[in-house]
Amino acid sequence: MLDMITPELIINLLLILAGAWVCGSIAQRLGFPVMLGELIAGLLLGPPLLGLVAPSPGIELLAELGIFFAMFYAGMEMDPKELLEHFWPSLGVALGGFVVPFVLGYGVTRIFGGTIYQSLFVGMGISITAIAVQAVILQNMRINRTELGHIIIGAAILDDILSLISLSVLVGLAKSGKIDFLNLMFIVLKVLLFFGFTFLAGHYVFPRFTRRLTDEGAKSFTFALITALVLAYLAEKAGLHLIIGAFLAGQFVRKEIMREDVYRAISDRFYGLSYGFLTPIFFATLAFHLHWHLDFHFLAYTLVLTLAAIVGKFVGSGLGLHAFGYRFWECLVVASGMNGRGAVELVVATVVVKLSEDLLAHGRITEPLLTETQFSALVIMAFVTTLLAPVTLKITATRACLAEEKPCFCHLWEEARQRPFR
Repeated sequence: MLDMITPELIINLLLILAGAWVCGSIAQRLGFPVMLGELIAGLLLGPPLLGLVAPSPGIELLAELGIFFAMFYAGMEMDPKELLEHFWPSLGVALGGFVVPFVLGYGVTRIFGGTIYQSLFVGMGISITAIAVQAVILQNMRINRTELGHIIIGAAILDDILSLISLSVLVGLAKSGKIDFLNLMFIVLKVLLFFGFTFLAGHYVFPRFTRRLTDEGAKSFTFALITALVLAYLAEKAGLHLIIGAFLAGQFVRKEIMREDVYRAISDRFYGLSYGFLTPIFFATLAFHLHWHLDFHFLAYTLVLTLAAIVGKFVGSGLGLHAFGYRFWECLVVASGMNGRGAVELVVATVVVKLSEDLLAHGRITEPLLTETQFSALVIMAFVTTLLAPVTLKITATRACLAEEKPCFCHLWEEARQRPFR
């Protein structure tokens, strides 16, 4: 429990923010997103290397709030109509980007001696795309309002739904040895009800309030927070991550349905709190989970699994978009954007480990559903892919815009890059 703001917490925050600011500034000077520097700051200051900052409940709470605020702001910056218009390409990207890594992860783990259940859970772990990480990367690189940016975010949301369904199926198999179709249908129904409620509220209920909203006493910010918390709670009840609720709440706050000054006030406050304070803490703390040891089997497995995760996302997501007639480099841009993981698969892996301990204690299984080696490999894979995502996205986006006949994405990207990043 976080009882008070202690001197230790203040020192940890000071080190994280100062380190993130310095490393982020260096990354920005080199032409990379700030979050790349923030990741490196966490690696340097945290337990993996110097150990100057240790995980604590206070730090973890601020990190979670950081990605919550960032997702709301990302929702504000993206057009919901664009997301719906690109639903089918997003679905193709999500399916390809989920199935191919799943198969590769399963195969790699089986080759390295994993059981069938272990291989299935690892395969699912490397198939997940972290929507929170993608939203921040796209925002940093000004790609969020482009056509490809909307496809990436839409695919990441659908990927999260696929992960939820897959986790339910695998947990049912591990518990009883069979698929609980009734429970599966219930999960799908909850997800459909959540999105149905969100759509109706966003288009017919929410605008009635926002048209009368003023910023007196910062009440508009409070109203936006209430909306975000309500949808985050409903997303959790539907089995999705709370950040999807925060993102969809941000979609409700649009210039078209409220006064310009009120919209700007809400935007500025969410932007300042997230990108100026809390989001650097989130990215820095991603490195705190890293654990490795100098064992050939572990290093070899981790290396091959990470390669399978990267190649699987590139091939699966790229082919999924190519099926809809997009060009080669545009497919690579989207595949690069889908390749970042982050915290979601770590949460899933933790759930699997706890389930495994419970089933072992009751004698339901004789082998763990996820070994310590496999868990550590998933953590390292998540960090490496998160680190590589902004680098590969910058390379592929730049390369996609070198051709004489530039796609619409390039014109929107160049236009956005010329505007100062708020």
